[in-house]
Amino acid sequence: MYLVTGAIGTVGRPLVHALVTEGRPVRALSRRSGGGLPDSVEVVAPELAEVAMTGVEGLFVHPRATKDNVGELLDLAAASGVERVVVMSAINADDEFAHQPSRCNGDRNTEVERAVIASGLPWVSIRPSSFAMNSLAMWRDQIARGDVVYGPYASFAEAVIHERDVADVLAHAMSDATLLGRRIAITGPEAVSLERMVAAIGETLGRPLRYQEIPAATAARGMIEHGLGEGFAHALLERYARELERTPVVTGEVAAILGRPPRSYPAWVTDHRAAWP
Repeated sequence: MYLVTGAIGTVGRPLVHALVTEGRPVRALSRRSGGGLPDSVEVVAPELAEVAMTGVEGLFVHPRATKDNVGELLDLAAASGVERVVVMSAINADDEFAHQPSRCNGDRNTEVERAVIASGLPWVSIRPSSFAMNSLAMWRDQIARGDVVYGPYASFAEAVIHERDVADVLAHAMSDATLLGRRIAITGPEAVSLERMVAAIGETLGRPLRYQEIPAATAARGMIEHGLGEGFAHALLERYARELERTPVVTGEVAAILGRPPRSYPAWVTDHRAAWP
């Protein structure tokens, strides 16, 4: 039995499907039932976590879903004889907190990863780069209004990753003992600039989209006006400025673990064609 926390989220749902496709029995710890999960998956409410842990061989710890009770969850896992804990962290988990923009949205990747490592249970930490999915939240509204996406630092590039690649690596880590005790950074196949990402979206949509660079302060105001938190907006743009001239991190871990290359950003756009206006 494999227990998945955050099972209805961006990573949890494809992780559940990957495990089920492999023929593995899956139990989901979630406050909501359904959510596009296979019928074979048993959904258990968090307040019944002790019951959910019965017979579990591998536990997936999602940092956002478990941050407030990760200690209790890991204690239950140890008491229940869970053989392996796989935690999803982030590629920047070792950076100082001020350099982790997602903390402004409540993520606690560093603390949850440290708790898993300190638990005494056999563990693997998977550290994804930024998700390709983030571009949908950043640019969908602008693309709905026209063919120009306004933003800062057009040449900023990173190797964003498809959420299905993250899920496939996590599923593999749930049963591969050779990965135990490792913090594994995973990325997309290549670094892609913001400008190139917008062009890739345009090619898929059949529209002449282009990225128009604007000052960071102007971009921050626009992001905040459209609903992003002020702290997150400023932290993200500070990250872009800080890392603009650095060599983007690209690892070969997805290919090494799965035996195939990671999906490209254009492939991600194609997979999510229906989500764009």
